[in-house]
Amino acid sequence: MAEKRKVAVAARARRRERKSVPRGTVYIQSSFNNTIVTITDLDGNVLTWSSSGAAGFKGSRKSTPYAASLAADSAAKKAMEQGMRQVQVFVKGPGSGREAAIRSLQAAGLDVSSIVDRTPIPHNGCRPPKKRRV
Repeated sequence: MAEKRKVAVAARARRRERKSVPRGTVYIQSSFNNTIVTITDLDGNVLTWSSSGAAGFKGSRKSTPYAASLAADSAAKKAMEQGMRQVQVFVKGPGSGREAAIRSLQAAGLDVSSIVDRTPIPHNGCRPPKKRRV
């Protein structure tokens, strides 16, 4: 029993070899509450991700452009460690962190080849939330 456990632990301890990925895709999902940045290779396999919450922000501070820029910077640095240089950016959602995340990707040293807005637009679908009375 103990021998089997050692083998399982040794197999898990081995680190997966990282291939060099020069080009990839960045998906920025920016809602009113959070911003999530996912970086994939051209086949769609996720290499790294980060979010405003993962960057250490809680509550209403997650929705700020500064939090989105830190999340994008963190994801970009992890991707550049794997050899990424050029990316396409797909942006989705109405949040405030969209532009800040794109600027942060460029500042981190990634070459942004194209930016596409993929925000879903309803053809009069669900009823929107009621207006706030403050």
